[in-house]
Amino acid sequence: MRVLLCCAGGLSSSILMKKMQTWAASHGEELEIVAVGTGEAQERWQEGWDCVLVAPQASYRMDDMKKEIQIPMAAVPSLDYAIGNAENVMKLAHELCGK
Repeated sequence: MRVLLCCAGGLSSSILMKKMQTWAASHGEELEIVAVGTGEAQERWQEGWDCVLVAPQASYRMDDMKKEIQIPMAAVPSLDYAIGNAENVMKLAHELCGK
């Protein structure tokens, strides 16, 4: 599964990204994930990504992003993002990607 994880600048999402990579590896799941800013997500979505997960602090931009990005997208729940609940965020990614 290939996931674009985006926040305002791509920095805070890198913490969650690492936790998701660890979770996927421990469950034998292949995961390619990159943490980017919302602007970069709008530039990179056509590179074969399966979905876009948006950090809560950037979710206000989703309506604008959806005008351009044509792959499944969802906001990560605030609590899951804050505590780095990789399992719940992976469940959300699976739902988006139909897995």
